[in-house]
Amino acid sequence: MQNISNRKTNTKNLITYSVFDLIHLEKSFINPKSALLILLGTIIISLFLPWTQFLQTKGYLTTLKPDDRPQTINSALPGRIEKWYVKEGDFVRKGDTIVKISEIKSEYFDPMLVERTSEQIQAKESSKVSYVNKIEALENQIVALRENYKLKLQQNVNKIKQSELKVFADSIDLETAHNNLNIAKIQLERFEQLFQQGLKSKTDMESRNVKYRDMIAKEASSNSKLLISRNELINAKIELNSIRADYEEKIAKADSDKRSAESSFYDNESTISKMNNDLDNYKIRRQNLYITAPQNVYILKALSKGVGETIKDGEAIVTVMPANAELAVEFYVEPFDIPLVKLEEKGKLLFNGYPTIFVPGWPELSVGTFDAEIAAIDQSISENGKYRVLLKEVKGQNPWPKSLKFGLGTEGVILLNDVPIWYEIWRQINGLPADFYAGESAKPKKEDDKK
Repeated sequence: MQNISNRKTNTKNLITYSVFDLIHLEKSFINPKSALLILLGTIIISLFLPWTQFLQTKGYLTTLKPDDRPQTINSALPGRIEKWYVKEGDFVRKGDTIVKISEIKSEYFDPMLVERTSEQIQAKESSKVSYVNKIEALENQIVALRENYKLKLQQNVNKIKQSELKVFADSIDLETAHNNLNIAKIQLERFEQLFQQGLKSKTDMESRNVKYRDMIAKEASSNSKLLISRNELINAKIELNSIRADYEEKIAKADSDKRSAESSFYDNESTISKMNNDLDNYKIRRQNLYITAPQNVYILKALSKGVGETIKDGEAIVTVMPANAELAVEFYVEPFDIPLVKLEEKGKLLFNGYPTIFVPGWPELSVGTFDAEIAAIDQSISENGKYRVLLKEVKGQNPWPKSLKFGLGTEGVILLNDVPIWYEIWRQINGLPADFYAGESAKPKKEDDKK
């Protein structure tokens, strides 16, 4: 307080004022220097306490499996909506009907289309039996023709051999007759000489002349027989060619009829196969008129129009959320920190709407958090310039609430290594990533990190 005047204040007279009786000045029992030393010691000791490094980010609930995520149910057919069997928010079991539609294409209007197609298939199946029988009959006919052809050829070959032998025999007979004729001629000339000499009678000469005439007739007859035998041989060879041509034509015709029957049989088979395909398509099409739930789902939102209005094939009808989905949490981590994130690394989750007290550095002291572990890490960067990380529930430990919904906001903490507080302060001051230098004070929690 500054001295404004030269007048001195008499402190002895202060006790005369009653207000000073209310003021009691007590002597402090703590020395300021000791308190400062205690505080300084406490701070130094605290610097060596363990601190769990962590990465904290925000995300939302999703699912590990794509088929557990919200999806739309589409109509496989164009049609007209006839009836809705559900409303938004309903739980629908797998196979239960969601909506019924009716046909709008004229070729499918017939309500007995499946039954009539089945009858047509049965008729085609019956005609198939006749084709099989015809093919078997033609095969038997071909076998018989080939057997007869073989026998006829053998018969004609034998006939040709007989004709050849007959020609050979007739040739010998002709040669014999020719020789006999020459002998008879010589004898006749000799008898004529003897007759002129008067040694033979006229009767003997005439008898010899008759014999010579007989030899001429026999030679002509033998020559005629030889010519006939040769003609028979030629006819047998001609008949052989005729048999070959005739039977080959018959066999070819029977084989052609058989192939035609087989072609008709295969055409019938193709028609039956196509009709069976059409029948199956009609049955599946009839089933697709009832749009059912592919799995246990909740109806989120009806996207299609009301009863009586038409929809296109492939058009989305309703949005559903699969029940009992395996939830996961989706986070995005900066590229600066992604080398620190490893599969099966532990983490803590803070779900929106659930009271939570999170103590940074000492996760075991946190209240209301839920355990998780890293299930997947994207191998490429996302469009937002970060890496996507999925965390899943740790089975058997602090189960997640059953009331969690897809898309719920979440804060996640990925737990890293345990280090002293002084090391963490030094790292933060230098702007280094978590556990950038693995010094002696750093104590990795996982054996993989030690290796």
